[in-house]
Amino acid sequence: MSDIDRIIAELQRFTWPDYVVFVAMFILCIFIGIYFGFMKKSLNEADYLMGGRNMLILPIALSLVASFISGITLLGLPTEVYSFGIQYTYVGIGVIAMGFVMGIFYLPVFHDLNITSTYEYLESRFDRRLRMFGSVMFAIMNIGYLPIVIYVPALAFNQVTGVAVHTITPIVCVICVFYTSLGGLKAVVWTDVVQMISMLGALILVAIKGTLDIGGFNEVFTSAWQSTRIEAPDLSVDPTIRHTLWSQLIGGVIYWTQTNAVSQNMIQRYLSLPSLSSARWALAFFCLGVLILMALCAYNGLLIYATYKGCDPLTTKLAKAKDQLLPLFVMNTLGEYPGLTGLFIAGVFSAALSSLSTCLNSMSAVVLEDFVKPFVSTPLSAKAINWIMRSVVVGVGALCVSLVYVVEHMGTVLQLTMSLEAITNGPLFGIFTIGLLMPWINGNSALTGGIFGVMAMSWISLNAQWAIASGAIKYETKPLTVEHCNYEYGEALLGSTHNLTISAAGKEDIFPLYRVSYMWYTALGALITILMSGACGCVFGSNDPRKVDPTLLAPSIRKFFCYTDNKFNAKSLNIDIPMKKYAIGDDVAL
Repeated sequence: MSDIDRIIAELQRFTWPDYVVFVAMFILCIFIGIYFGFMKKSLNEADYLMGGRNMLILPIALSLVASFISGITLLGLPTEVYSFGIQYTYVGIGVIAMGFVMGIFYLPVFHDLNITSTYEYLESRFDRRLRMFGSVMFAIMNIGYLPIVIYVPALAFNQVTGVAVHTITPIVCVICVFYTSLGGLKAVVWTDVVQMISMLGALILVAIKGTLDIGGFNEVFTSAWQSTRIEAPDLSVDPTIRHTLWSQLIGGVIYWTQTNAVSQNMIQRYLSLPSLSSARWALAFFCLGVLILMALCAYNGLLIYATYKGCDPLTTKLAKAKDQLLPLFVMNTLGEYPGLTGLFIAGVFSAALSSLSTCLNSMSAVVLEDFVKPFVSTPLSAKAINWIMRSVVVGVGALCVSLVYVVEHMGTVLQLTMSLEAITNGPLFGIFTIGLLMPWINGNSALTGGIFGVMAMSWISLNAQWAIASGAIKYETKPLTVEHCNYEYGEALLGSTHNLTISAAGKEDIFPLYRVSYMWYTALGALITILMSGACGCVFGSNDPRKVDPTLLAPSIRKFFCYTDNKFNAKSLNIDIPMKKYAIGDDVAL
Protein backbone atom coordinates (compact mmCIF):
# COMPACT_ATOMS: atom_id res chain seq x y z
CA MET A 1 0.00 0.00 0.00
CA SER A 2 1.36 3.44 -0.95
CA ASP A 3 1.74 6.24 1.59
CA ILE A 4 -1.20 8.07 0.02
CA ASP A 5 -3.53 5.07 0.32
CA ARG A 6 -2.34 4.42 3.89
CA ILE A 7 -2.98 8.03 4.98
CA ILE A 8 -6.41 8.09 3.35
CA ALA A 9 -7.32 4.82 5.10
CA GLU A 10 -6.13 6.21 8.45
CA LEU A 11 -8.16 9.38 8.00
CA GLN A 12 -11.38 7.50 7.27
CA ARG A 13 -12.35 7.32 10.95
CA PHE A 14 -16.10 7.68 10.68
CA THR A 15 -17.07 5.98 13.95
CA TRP A 16 -20.46 4.91 15.30
CA PRO A 17 -21.05 8.29 17.09
CA ASP A 18 -20.49 9.99 13.72
CA TYR A 19 -23.05 7.72 12.09
CA VAL A 20 -25.49 8.41 14.94
CA VAL A 21 -25.22 12.18 14.45
CA PHE A 22 -25.41 11.81 10.66
CA VAL A 23 -28.46 9.53 10.70
CA ALA A 24 -30.21 11.61 13.39
CA MET A 25 -30.36 14.57 11.01
CA PHE A 26 -32.08 12.46 8.34
CA ILE A 27 -34.53 11.00 10.85
CA LEU A 28 -35.46 14.50 12.03
CA CYS A 29 -36.12 15.57 8.42
CA ILE A 30 -38.34 12.52 7.89
CA PHE A 31 -40.38 13.28 11.01
CA ILE A 32 -40.85 16.90 9.91
CA GLY A 33 -42.21 15.65 6.58
CA ILE A 34 -44.54 13.22 8.36
CA TYR A 35 -45.73 15.96 10.74
CA PHE A 36 -46.67 18.41 8.01
CA GLY A 37 -48.00 15.65 5.77
CA PHE A 38 -50.45 14.37 8.37
CA MET A 39 -51.05 17.50 10.45
CA LYS A 40 -54.08 18.12 8.24
CA LYS A 41 -56.29 15.47 6.76
CA SER A 42 -55.40 16.78 3.33
CA LEU A 43 -53.08 19.49 2.07
CA ASN A 44 -54.76 21.77 -0.43
CA GLU A 45 -52.78 23.17 -3.33
CA ALA A 46 -52.06 26.49 -1.62
CA ASP A 47 -50.70 24.66 1.44
CA TYR A 48 -48.58 22.19 -0.52
CA LEU A 49 -46.98 24.70 -2.91
CA MET A 50 -47.19 28.04 -1.05
CA GLY A 51 -47.50 27.16 2.65
CA GLY A 52 -50.94 28.80 2.70
CA ARG A 53 -49.23 32.15 1.97
CA ASN A 54 -48.97 32.81 5.71
CA MET A 55 -45.44 31.66 6.49
CA LEU A 56 -43.20 33.41 9.06
CA ILE A 57 -40.33 35.71 8.08
CA LEU A 58 -37.43 34.10 9.96
CA PRO A 59 -38.03 30.48 8.87
CA ILE A 60 -38.43 31.63 5.27
CA ALA A 61 -35.20 33.68 5.47
CA LEU A 62 -33.28 30.73 6.92
CA SER A 63 -34.78 28.45 4.28
CA LEU A 64 -33.69 30.84 1.52
CA VAL A 65 -30.12 30.92 2.82
CA ALA A 66 -29.99 27.15 3.27
CA SER A 67 -31.31 26.59 -0.25
CA PHE A 68 -28.87 28.96 -1.91
CA ILE A 69 -25.79 27.93 0.10
CA SER A 70 -25.77 24.38 -1.19
CA GLY A 71 -22.97 21.87 -0.81
CA ILE A 72 -21.57 23.44 -3.98
CA THR A 73 -20.78 26.62 -2.06
CA LEU A 74 -19.97 24.87 1.20
CA LEU A 75 -17.21 22.79 -0.40
CA GLY A 76 -16.48 24.82 -3.54
CA LEU A 77 -15.84 28.22 -1.94
CA PRO A 78 -13.09 27.04 0.47
CA THR A 79 -11.37 25.32 -2.48
CA GLU A 80 -11.71 28.50 -4.53
CA VAL A 81 -10.07 30.62 -1.81
CA TYR A 82 -7.38 27.99 -1.20
CA SER A 83 -6.45 27.89 -4.87
CA PHE A 84 -7.11 31.44 -6.12
CA GLY A 85 -7.39 33.72 -3.10
CA ILE A 86 -10.26 35.93 -1.92
CA GLN A 87 -11.09 37.72 -5.19
CA TYR A 88 -14.33 35.74 -5.53
CA THR A 89 -15.56 36.91 -2.11
CA TYR A 90 -15.93 40.49 -3.37
CA VAL A 91 -19.15 39.18 -4.90
CA GLY A 92 -20.58 40.07 -1.48
CA ILE A 93 -20.86 43.65 -2.80
CA GLY A 94 -23.06 42.26 -5.57
CA VAL A 95 -25.19 40.42 -2.98
CA ILE A 96 -25.88 43.68 -1.13
CA ALA A 97 -26.71 45.48 -4.39
CA MET A 98 -28.98 42.60 -5.37
CA GLY A 99 -31.06 43.14 -2.22
CA PHE A 100 -31.88 46.70 -3.29
CA VAL A 101 -32.49 45.83 -6.96
CA MET A 102 -34.79 42.92 -6.16
CA GLY A 103 -36.69 44.73 -3.41
CA ILE A 104 -37.37 47.78 -5.58
CA PHE A 105 -37.96 46.40 -9.08
CA TYR A 106 -38.89 42.70 -9.00
CA LEU A 107 -40.38 41.60 -5.68
CA PRO A 108 -43.28 44.13 -5.57
CA VAL A 109 -44.69 42.98 -8.90
CA PHE A 110 -44.50 39.24 -8.28
CA HIS A 111 -45.77 39.44 -4.70
CA ASP A 112 -48.79 41.63 -5.45
CA LEU A 113 -49.97 39.46 -8.36
CA ASN A 114 -50.56 36.40 -6.10
CA ILE A 115 -48.98 34.04 -8.61
CA THR A 116 -47.75 30.52 -7.83
CA SER A 117 -45.32 30.08 -10.73
CA THR A 118 -43.24 33.10 -11.71
CA TYR A 119 -43.73 32.07 -15.33
CA GLU A 120 -47.43 32.93 -15.04
CA TYR A 121 -46.20 36.51 -15.18
CA LEU A 122 -44.75 35.95 -18.65
CA GLU A 123 -48.16 34.91 -19.97
CA SER A 124 -49.89 37.96 -18.54
CA ARG A 125 -47.19 40.36 -19.77
CA PHE A 126 -46.58 38.69 -23.15
CA ASP A 127 -48.40 35.46 -24.11
CA ARG A 128 -48.53 31.72 -23.39
CA ARG A 129 -45.50 31.00 -25.62
CA LEU A 130 -43.26 33.01 -23.30
CA ARG A 131 -44.68 31.22 -20.29
CA MET A 132 -43.87 27.84 -21.82
CA PHE A 133 -40.42 29.05 -22.86
CA GLY A 134 -39.65 30.17 -19.31
CA SER A 135 -40.97 26.95 -17.79
CA VAL A 136 -38.99 24.76 -20.17
CA MET A 137 -35.79 26.71 -19.50
CA PHE A 138 -36.38 26.39 -15.75
CA ALA A 139 -36.92 22.64 -16.02
CA ILE A 140 -33.75 22.18 -18.10
CA MET A 141 -31.69 24.24 -15.67
CA ASN A 142 -32.99 22.35 -12.63
CA ILE A 143 -32.36 18.95 -14.16
CA GLY A 144 -28.80 20.02 -14.93
CA TYR A 145 -28.26 21.62 -11.52
CA LEU A 146 -29.66 19.01 -9.15
CA PRO A 147 -27.19 16.20 -9.97
CA ILE A 148 -24.35 18.58 -9.03
CA VAL A 149 -26.13 19.36 -5.75
CA ILE A 150 -26.35 15.63 -4.95
CA TYR A 151 -22.85 14.77 -6.11
CA VAL A 152 -20.93 17.30 -4.01
CA PRO A 153 -21.87 16.02 -0.50
CA ALA A 154 -21.42 12.46 -1.73
CA LEU A 155 -17.79 13.40 -2.46
CA ALA A 156 -17.40 14.59 1.12
CA PHE A 157 -18.95 11.41 2.48
CA ASN A 158 -16.65 9.34 0.28
CA GLN A 159 -13.59 11.19 1.59
CA VAL A 160 -14.38 10.51 5.26
CA THR A 161 -15.90 7.02 5.05
CA GLY A 162 -14.76 5.42 1.81
CA VAL A 163 -18.40 4.70 0.87
CA ALA A 164 -18.86 4.98 -2.90
CA VAL A 165 -20.55 8.09 -4.29
CA HIS A 166 -23.17 6.03 -6.11
CA THR A 167 -24.09 4.17 -2.93
CA ILE A 168 -24.97 7.22 -0.84
CA THR A 169 -26.67 9.40 -3.50
CA PRO A 170 -29.76 7.16 -3.97
CA ILE A 171 -30.24 6.94 -0.19
CA VAL A 172 -30.12 10.71 0.23
CA CYS A 173 -32.51 11.26 -2.67
CA VAL A 174 -35.05 8.76 -1.37
CA ILE A 175 -35.14 10.52 2.02
CA CYS A 176 -35.45 13.96 0.43
CA VAL A 177 -38.15 12.84 -2.00
CA PHE A 178 -40.07 11.28 0.89
CA TYR A 179 -40.36 14.35 3.12
CA THR A 180 -40.75 16.78 0.20
CA SER A 181 -43.57 14.84 -1.44
CA LEU A 182 -45.30 14.25 1.89
CA GLY A 183 -45.18 17.65 3.58
CA GLY A 184 -44.92 20.18 0.75
CA LEU A 185 -43.46 23.66 1.20
CA LYS A 186 -43.86 23.76 4.99
CA ALA A 187 -41.86 20.56 5.36
CA VAL A 188 -39.21 21.97 3.00
CA VAL A 189 -38.96 25.25 4.96
CA TRP A 190 -38.75 23.71 8.42
CA THR A 191 -36.28 21.03 7.41
CA ASP A 192 -34.26 23.88 5.88
CA VAL A 193 -34.26 25.61 9.28
CA VAL A 194 -32.87 22.48 10.95
CA GLN A 195 -30.36 22.02 8.15
CA MET A 196 -29.30 25.68 8.29
CA ILE A 197 -28.48 25.33 11.99
CA SER A 198 -26.53 22.15 11.27
CA MET A 199 -24.67 23.78 8.39
CA LEU A 200 -23.73 26.89 10.39
CA GLY A 201 -22.67 24.83 13.38
CA ALA A 202 -20.43 22.64 11.25
CA LEU A 203 -18.65 25.61 9.66
CA ILE A 204 -18.10 27.37 13.00
CA LEU A 205 -16.83 24.18 14.60
CA VAL A 206 -14.30 23.57 11.83
CA ALA A 207 -13.14 27.20 11.90
CA ILE A 208 -12.61 27.30 15.67
CA LYS A 209 -10.88 23.92 16.00
CA GLY A 210 -8.72 24.47 12.90
CA THR A 211 -7.65 27.93 14.09
CA LEU A 212 -6.62 26.60 17.50
CA ASP A 213 -4.63 23.78 15.89
CA ILE A 214 -2.72 26.10 13.56
CA GLY A 215 -1.78 28.59 16.27
CA GLY A 216 -4.45 31.30 16.11
CA PHE A 217 -5.85 33.89 13.71
CA ASN A 218 -2.51 35.59 13.30
CA GLU A 219 -0.98 32.49 11.72
CA VAL A 220 -3.90 32.09 9.34
CA PHE A 221 -3.83 35.68 8.09
CA THR A 222 -0.05 35.88 7.98
CA SER A 223 0.10 32.80 5.73
CA ALA A 224 -2.69 34.17 3.53
CA TRP A 225 -1.08 37.61 3.26
CA GLN A 226 2.38 36.29 2.41
CA SER A 227 0.95 34.06 -0.33
CA THR A 228 -1.14 37.00 -1.71
CA ARG A 229 -4.39 35.15 -1.04
CA ILE A 230 -5.60 38.26 0.78
CA GLU A 231 -5.53 41.10 -1.70
CA ALA A 232 -7.43 44.20 -2.76
CA PRO A 233 -10.04 43.91 -5.52
CA ASP A 234 -8.64 43.66 -9.03
CA LEU A 235 -9.69 46.87 -10.81
CA SER A 236 -8.85 45.62 -14.31
CA VAL A 237 -11.57 46.03 -16.95
CA ASP A 238 -10.35 42.97 -18.89
CA PRO A 239 -13.41 40.64 -19.05
CA THR A 240 -11.20 37.57 -19.53
CA ILE A 241 -9.70 37.90 -16.04
CA ARG A 242 -11.45 35.33 -13.90
CA HIS A 243 -12.43 37.64 -11.02
CA THR A 244 -12.27 41.43 -10.94
CA LEU A 245 -14.16 44.01 -8.91
CA TRP A 246 -16.39 44.70 -11.93
CA SER A 247 -17.17 41.05 -12.66
CA GLN A 248 -18.05 40.50 -9.00
CA LEU A 249 -20.10 43.67 -8.69
CA ILE A 250 -21.86 43.94 -12.07
CA GLY A 251 -21.79 40.29 -13.08
CA GLY A 252 -22.47 39.29 -9.47
CA VAL A 253 -25.51 41.48 -8.95
CA ILE A 254 -27.08 40.23 -12.19
CA TYR A 255 -26.34 36.58 -11.36
CA TRP A 256 -27.70 36.89 -7.83
CA THR A 257 -30.75 38.92 -8.88
CA GLN A 258 -31.63 36.33 -11.50
CA THR A 259 -31.24 33.48 -9.05
CA ASN A 260 -33.08 35.17 -6.21
CA ALA A 261 -35.70 37.33 -7.94
CA VAL A 262 -36.69 35.34 -11.03
CA SER A 263 -36.00 31.65 -10.38
CA GLN A 264 -39.00 29.71 -9.10
CA ASN A 265 -36.75 27.94 -6.59
CA MET A 266 -36.30 31.13 -4.56
CA ILE A 267 -39.25 33.38 -5.40
CA GLN A 268 -41.74 30.69 -4.32
CA ARG A 269 -40.65 31.20 -0.69
CA TYR A 270 -40.98 34.98 -0.90
CA LEU A 271 -44.50 34.57 -2.32
CA SER A 272 -45.45 32.33 0.61
CA LEU A 273 -45.21 35.33 2.96
CA PRO A 274 -48.39 37.31 3.67
CA SER A 275 -47.20 40.79 2.66
CA LEU A 276 -44.63 42.64 0.59
CA SER A 277 -43.16 44.15 3.74
CA SER A 278 -42.52 40.71 5.24
CA ALA A 279 -41.00 39.54 1.95
CA ARG A 280 -38.58 42.48 2.00
CA TRP A 281 -37.57 41.67 5.58
CA ALA A 282 -36.91 38.08 4.53
CA LEU A 283 -34.79 39.41 1.66
CA ALA A 284 -32.73 41.54 4.07
CA PHE A 285 -32.15 38.58 6.41
CA PHE A 286 -31.26 36.42 3.41
CA CYS A 287 -28.53 38.85 2.31
CA LEU A 288 -27.11 38.99 5.84
CA GLY A 289 -27.16 35.20 6.21
CA VAL A 290 -25.48 34.62 2.86
CA LEU A 291 -22.71 37.09 3.67
CA ILE A 292 -22.04 35.39 7.01
CA LEU A 293 -21.89 31.91 5.51
CA MET A 294 -19.72 33.03 2.61
CA ALA A 295 -17.32 34.68 5.06
CA LEU A 296 -17.10 31.46 7.07
CA CYS A 297 -16.48 29.38 3.94
CA ALA A 298 -13.80 31.81 2.75
CA TYR A 299 -12.09 31.82 6.14
CA ASN A 300 -12.02 28.02 6.11
CA GLY A 301 -10.30 28.22 2.72
CA LEU A 302 -7.56 30.42 4.21
CA LEU A 303 -7.35 28.07 7.18
CA ILE A 304 -6.86 25.07 4.90
CA TYR A 305 -4.01 26.86 3.13
CA ALA A 306 -2.31 27.70 6.44
CA THR A 307 -2.52 24.02 7.35
CA TYR A 308 -1.32 22.54 4.03
CA LYS A 309 0.90 25.33 2.71
CA GLY A 310 3.99 23.10 2.75
CA CYS A 311 2.35 20.07 1.11
CA ASP A 312 -0.53 20.64 -1.29
CA PRO A 313 -2.91 17.63 -1.04
CA LEU A 314 -4.32 18.36 -4.50
CA THR A 315 -0.94 17.83 -6.14
CA THR A 316 -0.13 14.72 -4.09
CA LYS A 317 -3.66 13.37 -4.70
CA LEU A 318 -4.32 12.99 -0.99
CA ALA A 319 -7.55 14.76 -1.98
CA LYS A 320 -8.51 13.00 -5.21
CA ALA A 321 -10.98 15.71 -6.24
CA LYS A 322 -10.74 19.46 -5.65
CA ASP A 323 -14.01 19.54 -3.76
CA GLN A 324 -12.77 16.92 -1.29
CA LEU A 325 -10.30 19.41 0.16
CA LEU A 326 -12.51 20.62 3.02
CA PRO A 327 -13.58 17.08 4.04
CA LEU A 328 -9.90 16.07 4.12
CA PHE A 329 -9.17 19.03 6.39
CA VAL A 330 -12.11 18.09 8.62
CA MET A 331 -10.79 14.55 9.05
CA ASN A 332 -7.38 15.92 10.02
CA THR A 333 -8.93 18.42 12.42
CA LEU A 334 -11.94 16.67 13.93
CA GLY A 335 -11.33 12.99 13.21
CA GLU A 336 -10.09 12.20 16.71
CA TYR A 337 -13.28 13.51 18.33
CA PRO A 338 -16.20 11.03 17.99
CA GLY A 339 -19.32 12.61 16.55
CA LEU A 340 -17.81 15.86 15.32
CA THR A 341 -16.98 14.56 11.85
CA GLY A 342 -20.53 13.26 11.66
CA LEU A 343 -21.80 16.74 12.55
CA PHE A 344 -19.78 18.28 9.72
CA ILE A 345 -20.93 15.74 7.13
CA ALA A 346 -24.50 16.23 8.36
CA GLY A 347 -24.00 19.96 7.73
CA VAL A 348 -22.77 19.34 4.18
CA PHE A 349 -25.70 17.04 3.45
CA SER A 350 -28.04 19.59 5.05
CA ALA A 351 -26.92 22.12 2.46
CA ALA A 352 -27.59 19.62 -0.31
CA LEU A 353 -30.94 18.45 1.04
CA SER A 354 -32.23 22.01 1.42
CA SER A 355 -31.37 22.84 -2.21
CA LEU A 356 -32.68 19.52 -3.49
CA SER A 357 -36.00 19.70 -1.63
CA THR A 358 -36.53 23.30 -2.72
CA CYS A 359 -35.93 22.46 -6.38
CA LEU A 360 -38.19 19.41 -6.24
CA ASN A 361 -41.03 21.39 -4.68
CA SER A 362 -40.57 24.18 -7.23
CA MET A 363 -40.57 21.68 -10.09
CA SER A 364 -43.89 20.27 -8.90
CA ALA A 365 -45.33 23.82 -8.88
CA VAL A 366 -44.06 24.62 -12.38
CA VAL A 367 -45.17 21.32 -13.91
CA LEU A 368 -48.64 21.59 -12.39
CA GLU A 369 -49.21 25.29 -13.11
CA ASP A 370 -47.41 25.63 -16.46
CA PHE A 371 -47.37 22.21 -18.13
CA VAL A 372 -50.65 20.67 -16.98
CA LYS A 373 -53.33 23.21 -16.00
CA PRO A 374 -53.13 25.36 -19.14
CA PHE A 375 -53.76 22.31 -21.33
CA VAL A 376 -56.69 20.62 -19.57
CA SER A 377 -60.23 21.53 -20.56
CA THR A 378 -61.83 20.66 -17.20
CA PRO A 379 -60.59 21.39 -13.67
CA LEU A 380 -58.39 18.68 -12.22
CA SER A 381 -59.70 16.62 -9.33
CA ALA A 382 -58.04 16.73 -5.92
CA LYS A 383 -56.74 13.20 -6.44
CA ALA A 384 -55.23 14.08 -9.84
CA ILE A 385 -53.48 17.19 -8.50
CA ASN A 386 -52.04 15.26 -5.57
CA TRP A 387 -50.82 12.53 -7.89
CA ILE A 388 -49.21 15.00 -10.31
CA MET A 389 -47.38 17.01 -7.66
CA ARG A 390 -45.94 13.99 -5.89
CA SER A 391 -45.12 12.13 -9.09
CA VAL A 392 -43.04 15.08 -10.29
CA VAL A 393 -41.02 15.04 -7.06
CA VAL A 394 -40.36 11.29 -7.35
CA GLY A 395 -39.62 11.36 -11.08
CA VAL A 396 -37.21 14.31 -11.00
CA GLY A 397 -35.44 12.84 -7.97
CA ALA A 398 -34.85 9.55 -9.76
CA LEU A 399 -33.60 11.31 -12.91
CA CYS A 400 -31.10 13.37 -10.94
CA VAL A 401 -29.61 10.29 -9.29
CA SER A 402 -28.91 8.79 -12.70
CA LEU A 403 -27.28 12.02 -13.94
CA VAL A 404 -24.71 11.97 -11.11
CA TYR A 405 -22.70 9.58 -13.29
CA VAL A 406 -22.26 12.43 -15.80
CA VAL A 407 -21.43 15.14 -13.27
CA GLU A 408 -18.55 13.28 -11.64
CA HIS A 409 -16.45 13.72 -14.79
CA MET A 410 -16.98 17.47 -15.15
CA GLY A 411 -14.46 19.14 -12.80
CA THR A 412 -14.67 21.90 -10.16
CA VAL A 413 -18.30 22.49 -9.30
CA LEU A 414 -18.46 26.18 -8.33
CA GLN A 415 -17.41 27.55 -11.73
CA LEU A 416 -19.09 24.69 -13.59
CA THR A 417 -22.46 25.36 -11.95
CA MET A 418 -22.48 29.10 -12.66
CA SER A 419 -21.31 28.53 -16.24
CA LEU A 420 -23.99 25.99 -17.15
CA GLU A 421 -26.78 27.84 -15.33
CA ALA A 422 -26.08 30.91 -17.45
CA ILE A 423 -27.28 29.09 -20.60
CA THR A 424 -30.87 29.43 -19.41
CA ASN A 425 -30.63 31.93 -16.55
CA GLY A 426 -29.19 34.83 -18.55
CA PRO A 427 -31.85 34.79 -21.30
CA LEU A 428 -34.64 34.25 -18.75
CA PHE A 429 -33.44 37.18 -16.69
CA GLY A 430 -33.37 39.26 -19.87
CA ILE A 431 -36.99 38.37 -20.67
CA PHE A 432 -38.24 39.17 -17.16
CA THR A 433 -36.33 42.45 -17.19
CA ILE A 434 -37.91 43.34 -20.52
CA GLY A 435 -41.32 42.56 -19.08
CA LEU A 436 -40.85 44.69 -15.98
CA LEU A 437 -38.90 47.62 -17.38
CA MET A 438 -39.54 47.83 -21.15
CA PRO A 439 -43.30 47.94 -21.87
CA TRP A 440 -42.80 48.76 -25.57
CA ILE A 441 -41.32 45.31 -26.36
CA ASN A 442 -43.92 42.70 -27.36
CA GLY A 443 -44.08 38.92 -27.08
CA ASN A 444 -42.75 38.11 -30.57
CA SER A 445 -39.63 40.20 -29.99
CA ALA A 446 -39.05 38.87 -26.47
CA LEU A 447 -39.40 35.23 -27.58
CA THR A 448 -37.02 35.71 -30.50
CA GLY A 449 -34.51 37.43 -28.22
CA GLY A 450 -34.80 34.66 -25.62
CA ILE A 451 -34.24 31.88 -28.15
CA PHE A 452 -31.27 33.70 -29.63
CA GLY A 453 -29.87 34.27 -26.13
CA VAL A 454 -30.08 30.57 -25.25
CA MET A 455 -28.39 29.57 -28.50
CA ALA A 456 -25.61 32.14 -28.04
CA MET A 457 -24.95 31.21 -24.40
CA SER A 458 -25.02 27.48 -25.18
CA TRP A 459 -22.34 28.05 -27.81
CA ILE A 460 -20.19 30.22 -25.53
CA SER A 461 -20.58 28.30 -22.27
CA LEU A 462 -20.26 24.76 -23.62
CA ASN A 463 -17.25 25.61 -25.75
CA ALA A 464 -15.60 27.38 -22.81
CA GLN A 465 -16.19 24.39 -20.54
CA TRP A 466 -14.80 22.09 -23.21
CA ALA A 467 -11.69 24.28 -23.50
CA ILE A 468 -11.22 24.09 -19.72
CA ALA A 469 -11.83 20.33 -19.58
CA SER A 470 -9.41 19.68 -22.47
CA GLY A 471 -6.69 21.84 -20.92
CA ALA A 472 -6.75 24.57 -23.58
CA ILE A 473 -7.70 27.06 -20.86
CA LYS A 474 -5.86 26.73 -17.56
CA TYR A 475 -6.04 29.28 -14.78
CA GLU A 476 -3.09 30.35 -12.67
CA THR A 477 -3.46 29.57 -8.98
CA LYS A 478 -1.78 31.15 -5.99
CA PRO A 479 1.56 29.62 -4.88
CA LEU A 480 1.35 25.96 -3.82
CA THR A 481 4.17 23.59 -3.02
CA VAL A 482 4.92 19.96 -2.14
CA GLU A 483 8.45 20.62 -0.88
CA HIS A 484 7.68 19.90 2.77
CA CYS A 485 5.56 16.75 2.51
CA ASN A 486 6.29 14.12 5.14
CA TYR A 487 4.97 11.26 3.02
CA GLU A 488 5.76 9.73 -0.36
CA TYR A 489 3.36 10.60 -3.13
CA GLY A 490 5.12 9.24 -6.24
CA GLU A 491 7.32 10.83 -8.85
CA ALA A 492 4.62 10.48 -11.49
CA LEU A 493 2.57 13.13 -9.69
CA LEU A 494 5.25 15.79 -9.98
CA GLY A 495 4.06 16.62 -13.49
CA SER A 496 0.49 17.22 -12.34
CA THR A 497 1.27 20.53 -10.68
CA HIS A 498 -1.70 22.59 -9.57
CA ASN A 499 -0.14 25.92 -10.56
CA LEU A 500 -1.35 26.40 -14.13
CA THR A 501 -1.88 29.28 -16.54
CA ILE A 502 -2.85 29.95 -20.16
CA SER A 503 0.10 29.78 -22.50
CA ALA A 504 0.61 32.71 -24.87
CA ALA A 505 0.17 30.53 -27.93
CA GLY A 506 -2.92 28.86 -26.53
CA LYS A 507 -4.46 32.20 -25.66
CA GLU A 508 -4.27 33.33 -29.28
CA ASP A 509 -5.82 30.09 -30.53
CA ILE A 510 -8.88 30.33 -28.27
CA PHE A 511 -11.87 32.33 -29.49
CA PRO A 512 -12.08 35.49 -27.30
CA LEU A 513 -15.64 34.88 -26.07
CA TYR A 514 -14.59 31.49 -24.68
CA ARG A 515 -12.09 33.26 -22.43
CA VAL A 516 -14.63 35.65 -20.90
CA SER A 517 -14.94 35.12 -17.13
CA TYR A 518 -17.83 32.87 -16.12
CA MET A 519 -18.94 35.67 -13.76
CA TRP A 520 -20.11 37.63 -16.83
CA TYR A 521 -22.14 34.78 -18.34
CA THR A 522 -25.54 35.60 -16.84
CA ALA A 523 -25.09 39.30 -17.65
CA LEU A 524 -23.98 38.43 -21.18
CA GLY A 525 -26.98 36.16 -21.76
CA ALA A 526 -29.36 38.84 -20.49
CA LEU A 527 -27.70 41.56 -22.59
CA ILE A 528 -27.85 39.47 -25.78
CA THR A 529 -31.54 38.75 -25.14
CA ILE A 530 -32.45 42.38 -24.46
CA LEU A 531 -30.52 43.75 -27.46
CA MET A 532 -31.92 41.12 -29.81
CA SER A 533 -35.46 41.72 -28.55
CA GLY A 534 -35.05 45.46 -29.07
CA ALA A 535 -33.74 44.93 -32.60
CA CYS A 536 -36.66 42.61 -33.40
CA GLY A 537 -39.01 45.51 -32.76
CA CYS A 538 -38.12 46.68 -36.26
CA VAL A 539 -39.61 43.45 -37.61
CA PHE A 540 -42.47 42.64 -35.21
CA GLY A 541 -43.42 46.17 -34.24
CA SER A 542 -43.84 47.38 -30.68
CA ASN A 543 -46.45 47.84 -27.96
CA ASP A 544 -48.04 51.10 -26.99
CA PRO A 545 -46.63 51.37 -23.44
CA ARG A 546 -49.81 53.10 -22.29
CA LYS A 547 -51.81 49.97 -23.08
CA VAL A 548 -49.66 47.65 -20.96
CA ASP A 549 -51.28 47.06 -17.58
CA PRO A 550 -49.23 49.00 -15.00
CA THR A 551 -49.52 46.15 -12.49
CA LEU A 552 -47.14 44.19 -14.71
CA LEU A 553 -44.41 46.83 -14.55
CA ALA A 554 -41.96 47.72 -11.80
CA PRO A 555 -43.46 50.48 -9.60
CA SER A 556 -40.64 52.89 -10.44
CA ILE A 557 -41.37 52.47 -14.18
CA ARG A 558 -45.12 53.05 -14.07
CA LYS A 559 -44.83 56.77 -13.41
CA PHE A 560 -43.05 57.38 -16.73
CA PHE A 561 -46.14 56.45 -18.76
CA CYS A 562 -49.47 58.24 -18.92
CA TYR A 563 -51.99 55.65 -17.78
CA THR A 564 -55.60 56.56 -17.37
CA ASP A 565 -55.64 54.69 -14.07
CA ASN A 566 -52.17 54.21 -12.63
CA LYS A 567 -53.38 52.85 -9.30
CA PHE A 568 -52.24 49.29 -8.63
CA ASN A 569 -55.02 46.77 -8.67
CA ALA A 570 -54.28 43.11 -9.34
CA LYS A 571 -57.89 42.54 -10.43
CA SER A 572 -57.44 45.00 -13.30
CA LEU A 573 -55.67 42.29 -15.28
CA ASN A 574 -58.10 41.39 -18.03
CA ILE A 575 -56.29 38.18 -18.93
CA ASP A 576 -57.65 34.70 -18.38
CA ILE A 577 -54.71 33.02 -16.69
CA PRO A 578 -54.49 30.67 -13.70
CA MET A 579 -53.37 33.36 -11.28
CA LYS A 580 -56.86 34.93 -11.53
CA LYS A 581 -58.43 31.64 -10.49
CA TYR A 582 -56.23 31.10 -7.43
CA ALA A 583 -55.88 34.47 -5.74
CA ILE A 584 -55.28 34.91 -2.02
CA GLY A 585 -58.33 33.92 -0.07
CA ASP A 586 -59.42 31.19 -2.45
CA ASP A 587 -59.64 27.84 -0.71
CA VAL A 588 -58.79 25.36 -3.43
CA ALA A 589 -59.29 22.07 -1.61
CA LEU A 590 -57.46 19.01 -2.88
